[in-house]
Amino acid sequence: MSRVICIGGGEIKNRETLAIDEYIAAEAKKAAGERRACGLFIPTASHDCMPYYNTFHKVYTGIFDIKTDVALTVGREFDREKMAAKFARADFIYVGGGNTVYMLEQWRETGLTELIRAAFERGVLIAGLSAGAICWFEDMYSDSVVEGEYAMYSGLGWIKGKISPHYNERTLDFDETVLYNRFRAWGIENNAALEFSDGEPVRTLGSGKVFVLDGSDGVSVKKTEWKAEL
Repeated sequence: MSRVICIGGGEIKNRETLAIDEYIAAEAKKAAGERRACGLFIPTASHDCMPYYNTFHKVYTGIFDIKTDVALTVGREFDREKMAAKFARADFIYVGGGNTVYMLEQWRETGLTELIRAAFERGVLIAGLSAGAICWFEDMYSDSVVEGEYAMYSGLGWIKGKISPHYNERTLDFDETVLYNRFRAWGIENNAALEFSDGEPVRTLGSGKVFVLDGSDGVSVKKTEWKAEL
C-alpha cells in the first residue's frame, strides 16, 4: 500500500506544520514498532540546504524523538549502496520544498528516483512539502523554471491528477489556469495536507484547507472543500 502525505506549504522552522508533523511522527513510530523510528530527509529541491535539514532534525528529533538522516546528491559522487542503506532504514521519507523541476532532474540523473520509487511501492510513508508535495502527480503548478512565472509541468505521475501547493497564495492565477485549460485539479493551502493511499485521497490534516477545483465547463471554476478525517 503506497502512502503519500502532500503538505501545501508552511514553515517547519516556525512550527506552522506541527500538527501535520505530529501525525507523520506517530505513523513512523507505528511502523518502527519496538525500534526507534527513523526519518530520511531529502532536500534536493533546496540544493541540499543543510540548515533546512537541521530544522527538520530539530523538530523530528527534538520534539518527537525520531532519529533522522539525510540524502544528499548535489555536487557529490552518488554512492548507490550507501544511499540504498539509508532508504532501507527509513520508517518515513520527507521531501523538502524548493525547485521542483530541478529536483526531478537531479533525481533522474543520480538514480535517486529508483530508490524513492522502491520505497513508495513497498509502502514506506512518504511526506513532502510544496515541491515535495506536488512531484508525485501527473502535472504540477510551479514557478521552478522562472521564479514568479507559474506554469504546469510534468511530475512523476505516480498519483493521477493535477495539483498546486500554496493554494491560498496562488488562488487567482491557478483558478485562471484551471478554467482556461478546462481541467480538474487539487489546491492545497499552506498548513494543510492531503494524504493518499494507493493513489486515492483518504485524509486531510492541519489547519488549512484542501480544494477540488473543476473548470471543465469553461465558464467558472467550481470549488469543493475536500475534507476527510478517518
